[in-house]
Amino acid sequence: MSHDHEHDHGHVHADHDVSQHDPEAAERNKVPFYGKRIYAIRDLLIKKGILSREDVQREIELMDSRSPANGARLVAKAWTDPGFKELLLRDPKAACAELGIDASGVTEVAVVENTEAVHNLVVCTLCSCYPRTILGRPPDWYKSFAYRSRAVVEPRTVMREFGTVLPDSVEVRVFDSSADVRYLVLPRRPDGTDGWTEEQLAALVTRDSLIGVTEAKTPEAAAVTAS
Repeated sequence: MSHDHEHDHGHVHADHDVSQHDPEAAERNKVPFYGKRIYAIRDLLIKKGILSREDVQREIELMDSRSPANGARLVAKAWTDPGFKELLLRDPKAACAELGIDASGVTEVAVVENTEAVHNLVVCTLCSCYPRTILGRPPDWYKSFAYRSRAVVEPRTVMREFGTVLPDSVEVRVFDSSADVRYLVLPRRPDGTDGWTEEQLAALVTRDSLIGVTEAKTPEAAAVTAS
């Protein structure tokens, strides 16, 4: 004999909110449409066996390990070693490899040097092309439409908003990063740093100076920051 038993105890079962038990799902609910689409593509690739969750996590950790500190090391080495500076300007990927920085990939990287007569500024007018293999993720303002549009037509005004005022005698050159070439600025070495170690010099190099909206910190400015 079969007994069909209907569970009806006079209460309603609320929809189960998986985000309460799945932190990733909770975070996913907060992201906008395009972010959710990226999650969906990732999940589909994992489901089809094209990628594993470990592959995805490994790439995330690799990206997180890349930061402007890599650029600062390159600059400090170039400031103290003329041979390395020549290599950095001629073959940035080889220079990176020499310091153990993995900048391999299909995208080329070019380094442009600031001098007493020329100051370089980097922008991506189309989207957010950036030397991520060296510096990691770009800052939000770099990706903004305001910066992408204004940096080309009024670079001095944009730099002034970052606190950088250059003499009229200094030529400003704007380099537009693209899917084919990403640019990195080699800022000028600040005065008063003779005899400094590479580690000390690297502390003067900021992300913004590697983009060109500012110059490298002066020893005085670095001392104020450290205090």
